[in-house]
Amino acid sequence: MNICPYLQFSFEILGKKWNGLILHYLSICSDRSAHFSEIKRDLTDITPRALSIKLTELVQYGLIEKRVTTEPHVIISYGLTEKGLSLTEALEPIQRWAQLYKEV
Repeated sequence: MNICPYLQFSFEILGKKWNGLILHYLSICSDRSAHFSEIKRDLTDITPRALSIKLTELVQYGLIEKRVTTEPHVIISYGLTEKGLSLTEALEPIQRWAQLYKEV
């Protein structure tokens, strides 16, 4: 039996710690973007180094984009791409499943 390469690709991304939570976090932000410090503040258990690595990884997958504004000073934010937004929509049924079956 062969494993579906599409499912394997999905879990390659979502199976890595923090990726799904970062994508979810950006999806619930008001304009679907946030600054590094905001993400770090709200995902309290992630280290700055790990967050930096994960953001770079998600940019490479094309799920988020790094936005740099230089006026009046340099401001960097991260936002969902269309591809990233479609993945967060696919996570909603998983979230509903967890609400039903996670024991508190």
